[in-house]
Amino acid sequence: MMKNFLNRDRFLTILENVNIWDVIIIGGGATGLGIALDSSSRGYKTLLLEQSDFSKATSSRSTKLVHGGVRYLAQGNIRLVYEALQERGFLLKNAPHLVKKQKFIIPVFNWKMGILYWTGLKLYEWLSGSLSFGKSRFLSKDEIVRNFPEIKSKELKGGILYYDGQFDDARLAINLAQTCVQKGGILLNYFQVENLLKKVGNKISGVVACDLETQKKYSISSKIVINATGVFSDSISKMDESACPIFIKPSQGTHIVLDKSFFSSSNAIVIPKTQDGRILFCVPWHDHVLVGTTDTFLEKSVLEPIPLEEEIDFILQTFNKYFVFHTKKSDILSAFSGLRPLFVSNNSYFSTKTKDISRSHKLMISSSGLISIIGGKWTTYRKMAEDTVNKAIEIGKFNKIPSVTKNLKIYGSDFSYKSQNSHWNKYGEDEYHIKKLIDKDPLLGASLVSKNSSSYTEAEVIWMVRYEMARTIEDVLARRFRLLFLNAKKAIDIAPKVASLMAQELSRDEKWEKSQVESFKELAMRYYYPSV
Repeated sequence: MMKNFLNRDRFLTILENVNIWDVIIIGGGATGLGIALDSSSRGYKTLLLEQSDFSKATSSRSTKLVHGGVRYLAQGNIRLVYEALQERGFLLKNAPHLVKKQKFIIPVFNWKMGILYWTGLKLYEWLSGSLSFGKSRFLSKDEIVRNFPEIKSKELKGGILYYDGQFDDARLAINLAQTCVQKGGILLNYFQVENLLKKVGNKISGVVACDLETQKKYSISSKIVINATGVFSDSISKMDESACPIFIKPSQGTHIVLDKSFFSSSNAIVIPKTQDGRILFCVPWHDHVLVGTTDTFLEKSVLEPIPLEEEIDFILQTFNKYFVFHTKKSDILSAFSGLRPLFVSNNSYFSTKTKDISRSHKLMISSSGLISIIGGKWTTYRKMAEDTVNKAIEIGKFNKIPSVTKNLKIYGSDFSYKSQNSHWNKYGEDEYHIKKLIDKDPLLGASLVSKNSSSYTEAEVIWMVRYEMARTIEDVLARRFRLLFLNAKKAIDIAPKVASLMAQELSRDEKWEKSQVESFKELAMRYYYPSV
């Protein structure tokens, strides 16, 4: 057994042999994983519990950008932009196998607006300082058309090129989990916290949690409990104080994925002001194009949000306004939504515009000692984690050990790869291990999607189950392969083969296999827009 890899059985054995943890983190998204890594790398005894799979909710459904947030400059939130640009630089340095510099172009149809964008982007570039990704510059109309042959050029004046970052969110989540394990942390997925333990004086002393695979319940003691459940933070807070006020207002962001024939450029485009004032991105991603996002308030947080028809219509109408195609719903290969956990004060709770609510993170400490981290964004996950662990040290009266994550290489980054195939590059050093499985059994090199493809292989599925804690078809096809997010129909087509491979690895029966395929197909149909 490879000790530094994700192995649920090994982690359960450790759980049963530890009397008290220093820190328990509830939630396995970007924030929770970041906190677990920061805590374990400082040497604290750290346990993370996630009710589903790592990054199942918000953290696998982003626009795949590592960025300062150009639009936050317009709101005057310079501190947030500066912090995010610093963190963007650290991420590129610490996870170069997943984070890359990406060219973005803003088309200009009005010179007055062009000068405004130019000024903002020069400030953006200046704020990044020595961690700058590259210099912005004006492009002529001809250069824009060369970059984007599909763009409508009638009123186009030119454009501005600037640099930002792009990454694979769910893959980074897995790598953060692996790095945490290397540093001595323990993580369990499909492990739901059902209640909080309290001692005399109403102080939190741990959690009651259920292993959803076996239904076995555990009372787990710890010195500090951190609520990092994002859009579900209020549900944990209510376990602590039943009359807890609401501080989360979920906002839904929807994206669609199209074939690259609709957008052949390797550069991304930003439509800075759409009909309702939102920004729209068109970003090349895994040989497809990702278009989004929307910003719609929802009343309730759910684990599997569904794109609203008006969101899909808005994205298609805006895309068609700027590009020559008449793109239809039947052209969508996959559509998905994620919920943003926006922190609101009493003053902003009734705001009607999500863009008016800050993306800064907030730390809240209840009278019982529960620490809740709310808000924030993927790019700043490391700084959020550092702030949270600093607060845990203060409340738990731990020995003060400084954070080391600014210069901590993320698992996968220590691999000098030669492959130009982004599908394999994302594995970093694990590419070597997976290909060793194929060397031992060449049949495992067979592609699940096409006879001519060398990606989406059987060996990868086996690797994901053995060493990345994939427990369901969805874990493999949505978050480790990303295929559900890229092409829902292809994901449905290969689900039975994935189920068969997983059943062998997990010692599951035919009934489990059938149930997995049925439930995955039902889920995937929510991402899929067949001909209409």
